[in-house]
Amino acid sequence: MEENNESVVHFEMSAEDKSRMADFYTKAVGWKTQMLGPEMNEYVLVTTTEPDENGRPKNPGAINGGFYKKSADMPAQYPSVVIGVGDIKEAMKKVTEAGGKVLGEPMEIPGYGLYVSFSTEKATA
Repeated sequence: MEENNESVVHFEMSAEDKSRMADFYTKAVGWKTQMLGPEMNEYVLVTTTEPDENGRPKNPGAINGGFYKKSADMPAQYPSVVIGVGDIKEAMKKVTEAGGKVLGEPMEIPGYGLYVSFSTEKATA
């Protein structure tokens, strides 16, 4: 995702019922949804704006997103944004140096690259 250096490129929110969520956002705001299977943890891709041939938004500044299954054993299931960076290890270092907390290790998102979460809430020991 080097072409989106330090810009918001995706959003994520949790959903208890992916079918109800998809129906709501389709009817309320016209988003398109694509239900992924168990190999992608039942993730739901959301298209909020017309994509180009690579699946990325055509309109500058627009982002698409997704919904993941809400789970009682996962803390902090708040809406989040995904920020594209050129070097994930360097970005992780900057997050830590700025007082944030990197949550886990980078994981591969097929077709997109590496992903890791972070929090700006004060880290507790």
